[in-house]
Amino acid sequence: MENEKYLKDIQDIKQMMSQSTQFISLSGLSGILAGIYALIGAFVVNYLIEQNKFDVIIIEGRTFKLIILTAMIVLVLSLATAYVMTVKKAKKVGEQVWNASARRLLINFCIPLFTGGIFALLLLRHEVYGLIAPITLIFYGMACLNASKYTLRDVRYLGITEIILGLIAVEFSGYGLYFWVLGFGICHIVYGAMMHFKYDRN
Repeated sequence: MENEKYLKDIQDIKQMMSQSTQFISLSGLSGILAGIYALIGAFVVNYLIEQNKFDVIIIEGRTFKLIILTAMIVLVLSLATAYVMTVKKAKKVGEQVWNASARRLLINFCIPLFTGGIFALLLLRHEVYGLIAPITLIFYGMACLNASKYTLRDVRYLGITEIILGLIAVEFSGYGLYFWVLGFGICHIVYGAMMHFKYDRN
């Protein structure tokens, strides 16, 4: 009986230590919505490309600017949704949104993400279009992997999946949009749903 009490005390201590070092208020539903936004964005981009398939898409052109605008709208919507849902979940579980764990999570996520973003812009500037999709997937995966030490473990597996997709996309560089659909759309929906049913419903 006393041994069982000690085991329970140890489990409680481990849980408290885990909660103090990990940010657990990430919302699975926000991942699902981010995936849906990405699929809609990909549909819009594909439509723009199809409408101009007989023309060369140049950086200064209207079509390219609309593609970039679509990507920015998807990014802003995803970030805004993640923030709102995270705040809502944090209040529900009694966790502060901006604590030490959240800061570590954000810093470790942003360093690879911004590095990949700058790298992609440099590739764009030098007209190396075929590697932009793989690079964004690989660095986003690295960002998730790097941040997973400070949040739910499922984010680690999402990161690994994104990196693998990015590496495969290098071999099939002409199909970047399809890999974006898989990585930013389907994977977000699948992992978001897993996290929602695993954590959010409890």
